Amino acid sequence: MFADALEAILRDHAAPADVRAIEAGGDGLPLWQRIAEAGFLQLLTPEERGGAAACPQDLFPVFELLGRYAVPLPVGQSIAAQAFLPDGAAPAGLITLAPALRIAPDGRLSCPAVPFGTIADFVLAEHDDSLWLLPCAPALRLSIAQGRSQCATLRWDKQPAFARFARPDACFAAFAAALHAALLAGAMERVFQMTLAYGNDRVQFGRSIGKFQAIQHQLAVMAEQLASARMAAQSAWATAQAPTLLQGAIAKARSSEAVPVISAIAHSIHGAIGITEEYDLQLFTRRLHEWRMAHGSEDYWHRVVGREALRGSMPAATFVRAAAQGEG
Repeated sequence: MFADALEAILRDHAAPADVRAIEAGGDGLPLWQRIAEAGFLQLLTPEERGGAAACPQDLFPVFELLGRYAVPLPVGQSIAAQAFLPDGAAPAGLITLAPALRIAPDGRLSCPAVPFGTIADFVLAEHDDSLWLLPCAPALRLSIAQGRSQCATLRWDKQPAFARFARPDACFAAFAAALHAALLAGAMERVFQMTLAYGNDRVQFGRSIGKFQAIQHQLAVMAEQLASARMAAQSAWATAQAPTLLQGAIAKARSSEAVPVISAIAHSIHGAIGITEEYDLQLFTRRLHEWRMAHGSEDYWHRVVGREALRGSMPAATFVRAAAQGEG
């Protein structure tokens, strides 16, 4: 129900042309207001305060949809912030999540590689046993990539006015990882569908290239990677509680691991047209690589999974079942 309502908005206001315009510095406020006015930013807010009181199981299709449309705004991050901030503490504006908060000996603050750091109004970061809500306006925003990347390192040379909250029971890092795993699943689905359609439409030597066995094999590998990544991402949101550290780690590790395979095959089948600015494929594969690194790549999360597996003495199959049930 939530996903269907959100897709009705995105279909009309988050087409590839709209994404390009916002990426190029256009005004994203109209799209943000439509999403906010429809109540999606309050999915996790209790009903008595006008929210939907959604549970984690409701969030995966919403986050996946945001990835499928390559929404160039931190909608998922702002929804997630509701799970960590006290009632009524979330400010109006675009809130994103920081992978880390660093405090220099002289008191200067920095948040490295923040998704949507170029446009966010606020950033929520975890430090020790508390959460810090920092305004982005006084920060120096340092883009970490060429082109139209929305990821940036934020640095405050003077400590700004900020709000500090006790850390809730939900794992901040796991929630952020599972969120980006869902975004990746949605974007990978879109890339696969575009590649499949192109293979059927592009004609070479008198027939569509999708009928050649070599292309069919590559499409099969894409489908296999997509199915595995999507199952891992969805499993992190399959219980009534917020994702555990192990669930988030498995989801992000597997979905990030699929990115270079799916992206490489998509561009291989599309050829030169896939990297042109006018063609939509690059809108999604650029985000795949950016979200792959967001809040830790597969290398980082593989180590987390490995530590959790070695910490216990249970057989591998039992460990996997326990992780899927949120017991890790």
